[in-house]
Amino acid sequence: MNYLPASDRYERMSYRRCGRSGLLLPAISLGLWHNFGNITPFGQQQSLLRKAFDLGITHFDLANNYGPPYGEAERNFGVHMDRDWRPHRDELIISTKAGYDMWQGPYGNNGSRKYLIASLDQSLKRMHLDYVDIFYHHRPDPNTPIEETMGALDHIVRSGKALYVGVSNYNAEQTAIAAETLRRLGTPMLIHQPNYSMMNRSIEHGLTQVLEDEGIGCIAFAPLRNGILTNRYLNGTPADSRAVHDPRYLKERDVTEERLALVRALNEIALRRGQTMAQMALQWTLRDPVVTSALIGASKPEQIEENVRALTYEPLTDEELAEIDRILMS
Repeated sequence: MNYLPASDRYERMSYRRCGRSGLLLPAISLGLWHNFGNITPFGQQQSLLRKAFDLGITHFDLANNYGPPYGEAERNFGVHMDRDWRPHRDELIISTKAGYDMWQGPYGNNGSRKYLIASLDQSLKRMHLDYVDIFYHHRPDPNTPIEETMGALDHIVRSGKALYVGVSNYNAEQTAIAAETLRRLGTPMLIHQPNYSMMNRSIEHGLTQVLEDEGIGCIAFAPLRNGILTNRYLNGTPADSRAVHDPRYLKERDVTEERLALVRALNEIALRRGQTMAQMALQWTLRDPVVTSALIGASKPEQIEENVRALTYEPLTDEELAEIDRILMS
């Protein structure tokens, strides 16, 4: 059966300007990091993508080595593109990245021009695309001159293989240098993708100021701390949880009683607000106007619905923000 998106999808999402660019991104974006490899049935993947778009999520985020195995999320997305998304390509923002290990040998990792251009060519073939909307350098490479890495990103835009470029996991100083280098080349940096959540606030020590000063957008990955900032672990580790089922990024040993005590205290605030822990955590991440979008993962369509409903609640008050700080800094 042909997929027909919900007719009211754009009324169900808020869109935020990405830095000083002309691009709007949905406040909630969908990452294909965890659940689009060979461990997830194709039909389940399809239901996640369809539900996201029905709710107004127009941004799907990938990387070359998402899986497992490496490349599998992009390969699967290529099939989804042919089955569902070709008629809606111009309504979508599709991103991918390169920077971590992808193939054997000296040319399958890091930040060289050789690696970045070759990796994107491979990604486009896997995803059955002529171009991506955003291409990221996935992490800084101290052994490659920044001029070479940013020069490769500039070339990629000029070649038509990506409309915009960004970086991920760069610190404040690295971001400022990369942004200045790209500006000299004539291809502005659109966006930065850092790890940011209530439990990881490192970007507040300089990076958010650089992004504001440079007019660069920010899309926060892991805003729910890989599931810890949800109701999933309040009473222990469920048998069907990510920590048990797919411990690549969240292991049972990470779900400590100390962390859970913090989440239970935070959850009391969420309950008073009449929302879930995940919804409050997303609102917290989006409270700073520098943050364009929060990048979620999901294994069930209902989780996407819950996360998008976060946008319907009143903003956190100054008193609630102060209480959250007291809990996290206690």
